[in-house]
Amino acid sequence: MFAKRKIVRKYIRFYGSVQAVGFRYYAKTAADMYGATGWVRNEYDDSVSMEIQGTEQQIDDVITGIDRGRYIRIDRMDVKTIEAVPDERGFRVRYH
Repeated sequence: MFAKRKIVRKYIRFYGSVQAVGFRYYAKTAADMYGATGWVRNEYDDSVSMEIQGTEQQIDDVITGIDRGRYIRIDRMDVKTIEAVPDERGFRVRYH
């Protein structure tokens, strides 16, 4: 029998060259590709915040996908595990 994969949710704040470089586009594309849910948005301090939900592997794959962006440079990430959102569907770009 297959073990159920544990779903986690993380709040991540990205710092570096992360605005005006296609970050949110890469995040949405990668999340859709790997089946993660949540949201991403630009912050007023030039960082980008994200809540992402899925398995650890899905989340890692999404971050790797974002980091492949041509002009994106992630210098630092602050990561906090938060409570999962039951029955969440899709990944979206938020505009505050």
